[in-house]
Amino acid sequence: MNLADQDHVILASASPRRLELLTQAGVKFEVVVPGVDETPLKDESPQAMVERLAALKAGAVAATRPDALVIGADTTVYIDGVSLGKPGSDEEACEMLGMIQGRTHQVWGGIAVIRSGIPMQGGTSTSGSISRVWSHVTEVTMRQMSSTQIKEYVATREPLDKAGSYAIQGIGLQYVDSIKGSYSNVVGLNIAALMGVLREVR
Repeated sequence: MNLADQDHVILASASPRRLELLTQAGVKFEVVVPGVDETPLKDESPQAMVERLAALKAGAVAATRPDALVIGADTTVYIDGVSLGKPGSDEEACEMLGMIQGRTHQVWGGIAVIRSGIPMQGGTSTSGSISRVWSHVTEVTMRQMSSTQIKEYVATREPLDKAGSYAIQGIGLQYVDSIKGSYSNVVGLNIAALMGVLREVR
């Protein structure tokens, strides 16, 4: 997809999975990693959390780059009333995998698109802006995993920088029984939905 010439696109994320998805979609962009606090708020729902953090990341970059169209994103795995982010240790990764193995969990993905400094319709001002914040949920059912399988998977190091401690696009795919919803949302970015919004705001 070719955005208009005046659109300089920035991905406000350090995730290599999101970078790869956006590249595969044909978008030319640069990466600027926002320095924001991603700590969940007390009693915050997974939907509210991913939308807030996606907007926070995009907003932090857009504040310093008013010339750009900025994309922010956030992903969490949700089960038993708990949001599972990235594990902080091997032990935590094993604990997370133990929670989701043999069961169905939700993957919530939030996306924010912010573009500032654009002309307002019907006028000459350049102080206008376009922003969209939304989310998607995908249901993922995992296969049964023995404690040995969990330890062997964690030993590959793949789970250690993934929400919920697994990568559906990697070794972890063998432990996924089925999904209901967007596959790319589980990877880290609902690319079909994002491209639809980019076409609207271009």
